[in-house]
Amino acid sequence: MNMQSISRMFNNRTAELISISLRPCMCRYFASDSTKPVFFQTLREKYGDKVAIVDNIGEHSYNKILSLSTSLSQGILATAERDPTLKTSTFLLNGERVAFLCPNNVTYVVAQWGTWMSGATAVPLCKSHPPSELAYFLNDSAVSLVVTTADYVDKVREVIKLLGVKHIVLDEDKIASNDTDNNVINDFATLTEGKFNSDLFAEKRLITEKWRQTKWKNRAAQLIYTSGTTGRPKGVLSTFGNIQSQVSMLLDSWEWSNKDVVLHVLPLHHVHGIINLLVCPLWCGATCVMLPEFNADKVWSYLLGETESKINVFMAVPTIYAKLLQAYDSKFGSVAGGRTTEFIKATLQNNIRLMVSGSAALPQPIMEQWDKVTGHRLLERYGMTEFGMALSNPLNGLRVPGSVGTPLPSVQVRLVTSEGKITAEGNSVRTTVTPGMEGVAGELQVKGPNVFKLYWQRPDATEESFTEDGWFKTGDTVMYENDMYHILGRTSVDIIKSGGYKISSLDVERRLLSHPSIEECAVVGLPDMTWGERVAAIISLKEDCQMTLRVLRDWCHNKMPSYVIPTELKILPSLPRNVMGKVNKKELIVEVFGEEALP
Repeated sequence: MNMQSISRMFNNRTAELISISLRPCMCRYFASDSTKPVFFQTLREKYGDKVAIVDNIGEHSYNKILSLSTSLSQGILATAERDPTLKTSTFLLNGERVAFLCPNNVTYVVAQWGTWMSGATAVPLCKSHPPSELAYFLNDSAVSLVVTTADYVDKVREVIKLLGVKHIVLDEDKIASNDTDNNVINDFATLTEGKFNSDLFAEKRLITEKWRQTKWKNRAAQLIYTSGTTGRPKGVLSTFGNIQSQVSMLLDSWEWSNKDVVLHVLPLHHVHGIINLLVCPLWCGATCVMLPEFNADKVWSYLLGETESKINVFMAVPTIYAKLLQAYDSKFGSVAGGRTTEFIKATLQNNIRLMVSGSAALPQPIMEQWDKVTGHRLLERYGMTEFGMALSNPLNGLRVPGSVGTPLPSVQVRLVTSEGKITAEGNSVRTTVTPGMEGVAGELQVKGPNVFKLYWQRPDATEESFTEDGWFKTGDTVMYENDMYHILGRTSVDIIKSGGYKISSLDVERRLLSHPSIEECAVVGLPDMTWGERVAAIISLKEDCQMTLRVLRDWCHNKMPSYVIPTELKILPSLPRNVMGKVNKKELIVEVFGEEALP
């Protein structure tokens, strides 16, 4: 028997032992509290040797990921600093924050599951953020531990040293290998300072017993940072109950099954990439094919069935669909209308069951062109970091351009005017329109078990975001018409939606004003067919100073994420302001760029 066979036996046996330790009280547990993390679900359903993840370092079964993650949880429990303000537990953490920065592959899943298995709150970080931005997130969330792969050690080294945070490094090569006893944490992870003290490791049997005893519903699960309309990004704290609700409604509405194979090309620090494209397929025993980053040619290879993994589900942001259409024209344009074009369309119609667009409004020309090329009318849905998804076009049925459909199961929505009048209120069954208010737009408000718990360490922001009767205020203006909800735009002009990202223009302005040559600035979003909106800066300079777009972008490079850096620049002697000293951005866009602001 070779080492690979021995290793596979070991991993299977480890998962089996974990399952056995949970089995005696399984029925009682789920009878009293059906909320569970995704790793617990995979144990309950016994997905075992089925392939969970296919990535750039290999194929990884559910058993293997469970084994690695459980071992990592031992290391986290022995290493993470306990929060003295929280209730202590003999074994599991009680919601202490563990941040992780990993590539789009199985290491991310191991870090996420290991964090949850240890009882900690997951804080996923963004690969494109500069160290200064990571420092803000780590400091604001008061993390007890950081987990990364070797690729990101240099990026976080100075930050974690400054904050005095401990650091675990995962070894991708050893995780990929089946020739080692990868159930031992020292075989695939190291501490940057010192070594793991195995004497402090809690026994796996005791850890898994705690999983069974834990009431997961109201426990903190993850802290995802999102841009607000004012100030610095806020941490959105969701519970395991929130996550299970977000997952369950999509499993039901989009008919996920263990036969699905989904292609994942999105960032893993947003709900779209985390919940819709990772937790959902793993929850139901499906397979997730993860690309390190988006590559149009590679995506077309998967869509056309030219790869070993045959996908049947694809989700992306409008920008990616625009890029894929550009690649299609470049690659197949010379045979447009010929047999190759018809073959491509037929192949996608036969092989792909679901294609979804989200995170930004889908321009109708992109929807129509995609339909023409692939035979698929993209399913558009609406969601936010604060509640996952809330509205969706039907899996089977009419999908109307510009519409985001109707409420998902368990979600309640209502539209409220600035005067506080409710124009429409509905759920997944029906929507009732107030007589005389037909076609009247209002702010979309959402209620349901999917809605987040709070903004981390910001009680005032949390209180301001909810009505007195418990509805979350989205800040988006919506109209209900022809039995469907239509997103008309942002209530605040200070939110820019670009490439699936929600960007706070006020936050970008704050950063630009730290430039020694900039006197004042306004950041706006301009209409863009590919990106939805592009970031533009209007500035005035201090005396005797000069500026070009290239110089500004170079300066921004290490100070902010790439997707928020302005791609257009206009310089004025001074910014026009009203008598109250405020800049009217909608008027400014028309005056400076000659374009209408997006609604």
